[in-house]
Amino acid sequence: MKKKLPTPQRLPSGSWRCQVMVDGKRVSVVAETAGEAQAKAVALKAGLIEKAKKPSSLTVGQAIDRYIESKDAVLSPSTIAGYKRIRTNAVQDLMPLRLSDLTQEQIQRAVNNMAKKKSSKSVRNAHGLLSAVVREYRPDMLLRTTLPQKQKPEIEIPSDEDIGTIMRAAVGTEMELPVLLAVWLGLRVSEIRGLTWDCISGNILHINKAIVEGLNGSEVKGTKTYSGDRKLRAPQYLLELIEKQPRTDDYIIHMSGQAIYKRFVRLCEKAGLPHYRFHDLRHANTSIMLALGIPDKYAMERMGHATSNMLKTVYQHTMASKQEEVADVVDNYFMEKMHTNLHMK
Repeated sequence: MKKKLPTPQRLPSGSWRCQVMVDGKRVSVVAETAGEAQAKAVALKAGLIEKAKKPSSLTVGQAIDRYIESKDAVLSPSTIAGYKRIRTNAVQDLMPLRLSDLTQEQIQRAVNNMAKKKSSKSVRNAHGLLSAVVREYRPDMLLRTTLPQKQKPEIEIPSDEDIGTIMRAAVGTEMELPVLLAVWLGLRVSEIRGLTWDCISGNILHINKAIVEGLNGSEVKGTKTYSGDRKLRAPQYLLELIEKQPRTDDYIIHMSGQAIYKRFVRLCEKAGLPHYRFHDLRHANTSIMLALGIPDKYAMERMGHATSNMLKTVYQHTMASKQEEVADVVDNYFMEKMHTNLHMK
């Protein structure tokens, strides 16, 4: 009787996984193609290739590979792709070292070297992955690495005048709907790309998925956070724009993320505006809500923020434009007090 081959399963990252029983334990094999995963699983079952090594015998690189494989089914495709880029490009001098022999000094030196060439965020991301791997496979080691100071995020928020110019410049173009979804409703570009016709119920848009870029191209996933799954009331103007879109498949927008970004840059250039990123429209939406006095709780709900961190960043940026006005109010208050005191003498 012919033995049944293990069935490959497609993972969110685009890779394929097969599971087989070896010595009474279920072992997973992950590969880039279904055929490769199945072949490796069969070879592992037959004893032709070695079982997974014990954590104590792994190199740092092998430990990172195993960690990524273990999280393949639960992390987003973009996160897995980011981890694999770190595995290939960051702290390469640590990769051949045995994990059990790894020292804090070696990690610190690798971080120091990386900090000379890469941004603070890149260094912190690489160290974050390394820390997770150490916690998983060498829990006795507590990292006390000194990391480069966090850099204050530089964000550009279009002025009220520029927002109006952008909206008017987009009218009648293929960018009108993406622009308005971002600046009016605060949607991320991945959420705009993930909108399907069944997301619409009356005048309500249900934001419940996103399209992101993984190692093998565009992939559908859930929203960025639990809070990202939200329902927004859409204005009639937007609903009419949506209805005008061609119904060629389940999706409303048929542009890639790169296409949206590049066409938005060209739209701004043509309108004589400074360089803005498409994501700056989402910041503009937050800024407008803050300026209109929308309570933080409701602003966070509309934006799909899990915490108020980004809200505070935009808030500080928005208030910076009013510093002169605030200074005048404070100065006038104390000048009035000073003159009042002088008059009383």
